[in-house]
Amino acid sequence: MFVLALGAAALSGALMAVQGTLNAGLSKTIGLLEAAFVVHVVGAAVGGVLLLAGLGQGGLKQAPQATWYTYIGGLLGMAIVFLVALAIGKAGAASATTAIIVGQISTAVVIDLFGWLGVEQVPFSIYKVLGVVLLAGGAWLLLYRPT
Repeated sequence: MFVLALGAAALSGALMAVQGTLNAGLSKTIGLLEAAFVVHVVGAAVGGVLLLAGLGQGGLKQAPQATWYTYIGGLLGMAIVFLVALAIGKAGAASATTAIIVGQISTAVVIDLFGWLGVEQVPFSIYKVLGVVLLAGGAWLLLYRPT
């Protein structure tokens, strides 16, 4: 199951790169904020259709029981779509995605380390620090532009 989850995560990353590139293209036509809005409307419509088709887990009635801060995800989703489209539009897909991944993994390591936002706390490991340092070094190599 762990390998399947990692495969799903890798596919998600690939889809993020494609989505960000498509959103950047849409933003060139209709505007950045407009593109972020349209992307969320389309996503909400598709999600609604899937729920109406009975593909949900039946837990929507428990929404009021969720911790208040978990709803900030919607706000963050809007910011993410906006900022990814902005970054890819200005820096290109590879450069922007590299920066996104470094920021994402660095933040995830801190969240795990402190057990923030309801995740299980993961003990400090020098290997995680080394991994982030090597990731940042790899990102630098990807982003380096000799003059």
